[in-house]
Amino acid sequence: MNVLVEVKGLTKVFDGYKRAVDDISFEMYEGEILGLIGPNGAGKTTTLQMLLGLTTPTAGEIRIFGLDIRRAREEILRQVNFSSSYISLPFSLTVEENLTVFSRLYNVKEHKRRIRELLTIFEILDIKDTPTRRLSSGQITRVCLCKALLNSPRILFLDEPTASLDPDIADKTRTLLKSIKKEHGLSILYTSHNMREMEEMCDRVIFMDRGRIIAAGDPESIMRRFGGRSLEEVFLKIARPGR
Repeated sequence: MNVLVEVKGLTKVFDGYKRAVDDISFEMYEGEILGLIGPNGAGKTTTLQMLLGLTTPTAGEIRIFGLDIRRAREEILRQVNFSSSYISLPFSLTVEENLTVFSRLYNVKEHKRRIRELLTIFEILDIKDTPTRRLSSGQITRVCLCKALLNSPRILFLDEPTASLDPDIADKTRTLLKSIKKEHGLSILYTSHNMREMEEMCDRVIFMDRGRIIAAGDPESIMRRFGGRSLEEVFLKIARPGR
């Protein structure tokens, strides 16, 4: 399998002593959905920030598409994208205006057609002229997912992408992401606190706790290792050691 992301000895220390990420190493392969899970404070968000070049590692190496993130960040970011339920967009712009700005940043060809296509897929074409400040949290999440797919990325980083969606739209979103992965070979790094979602979506998962990787593998192997009938049971065993 083709390795798209290679992480070696990645470490991030804040304030000279707090190890948010502590010497982790892993690989991400082309066409897979890799889950990053763990309790709050496990180091997931810091890891994502370092993979995007937003936070500088204290130690370690990140290579994406075989390129060092420190030396080729701009080239790498042209081929990736990111979405989170907690992103803020310019409130004074309409949905279409927001997506137009991002499409120009990514040099998207025929951006009007691409924007309309994505708004239709996520069932929000009817709000394209609505100012972002008037949107619900679920609508904003779907706009952010449209933004994340504008440039047809090879790798998509998703931080709790369905957290603010109702069950129907969340299910449609998961189905859509799996379809894109299958049809276009999209690779996705996926974080969520919804363990049922992670079981459904992920080919492999990396379980983090206190900045370290404590387990990695497909969901079934993780459940067998920790004696859980579900990832949720495993999560509780790790998050509540005395359980």
